[in-house]
Amino acid sequence: MRESSLLQDAPLIVFEVDAGFTVVAWNRRAELVLGRDAGEVVGRDLAEVLPLARGSWRDLVDEAGPKPRVWEVRLGEAERAIEAWAQMVPDAAGGASRTIVYGHDVTARVQAEAQAALESTMLTAIKENLEISLWATDERGTFLFMDGKSMRSLGMTPYQFLGQNIFEMYGAAGNNERIAAAIAGQPEVTQGVELHGHFFDTWYIPVAEDPNQVRLVGVTLNVSEAKRAELELRGKLELIERQQEVIRVLATPIIEVWDGVLTMPIVGLIDTARTAEIMDSLLQAVTQTRARFAILDLTGVEVVDTGTASHLIKMIQAIRLLGAEGILTGIHPTIAQTMVALGVDLSHVGVHAKLRDALKRCIRSGVTSARPSTG
Repeated sequence: MRESSLLQDAPLIVFEVDAGFTVVAWNRRAELVLGRDAGEVVGRDLAEVLPLARGSWRDLVDEAGPKPRVWEVRLGEAERAIEAWAQMVPDAAGGASRTIVYGHDVTARVQAEAQAALESTMLTAIKENLEISLWATDERGTFLFMDGKSMRSLGMTPYQFLGQNIFEMYGAAGNNERIAAAIAGQPEVTQGVELHGHFFDTWYIPVAEDPNQVRLVGVTLNVSEAKRAELELRGKLELIERQQEVIRVLATPIIEVWDGVLTMPIVGLIDTARTAEIMDSLLQAVTQTRARFAILDLTGVEVVDTGTASHLIKMIQAIRLLGAEGILTGIHPTIAQTMVALGVDLSHVGVHAKLRDALKRCIRSGVTSARPSTG
């Protein structure tokens, strides 16, 4: 076939091979797309000039038909996808047929299709194996798509709500403003929303332009298990806090042993933090009962650090500012050594060896009646 008959200026790749698949013609589009000049390829074997990634060029002739087929050809280190179809024609003498190949470069399309197929596979794996629902709506909030394992876990069927409106279906959840904002272009997230007896986190993803009229894509994750675990843990923490409060009260009880006389027996180790709690509780009790004496019984305490000893003295001073007298009883020898080392002045503080001695002093002071408190 003459070059003029090969449509030298055609927008398609056109080349011709003889019965032995030797190139006999090569048009300008083939030169441009495939990077091979006609003078370089004419007279050479097609498989050498344009090697295939798989298959052979003879398959193109054997499978010749009205529909094109995509062939992957190697051009140096790169691969190109050529969509081609063949036309077999006899030579002028009626001898062995020759083949004209028509094609065009579809590399970009093939890559896009491969990428789309990969994304589809990943999407399917996600929605089939994770507790999520994927859905989409148009600008009015009408469901265009809905599917996912989470729906089936709730006894729903895929696409069950197609054609229904999200604002009408889930308006009671109180998220309509967020959904409307997302449709308008503002990404939104809601967490721990209770629907259908379960808890869900939802991501609202706006879509600016889409030929299928999608304006909002949603990813809804079932977090019921985590939410229930959170509520259970919160309940346990609240119980622990209540128990700790009871323990604190039992560890430092404040007892009104006589009218106007409070005593606080302290047991165990005390540090700066616990001393602060003791001070707060005792000062509140002094104020509420209008007590005249507050006795701190340290019989059950063997060791205090220097900071705690200092706090105890400050506690006595604070009690005095409230109009009451603070008294220390049951001081252990090691505590006494600590106070001496601090240079604490106890000359204005009532100190007694035993709680009984402190009570006698309060009675002798004449500020209390001889009857015990009925509280």
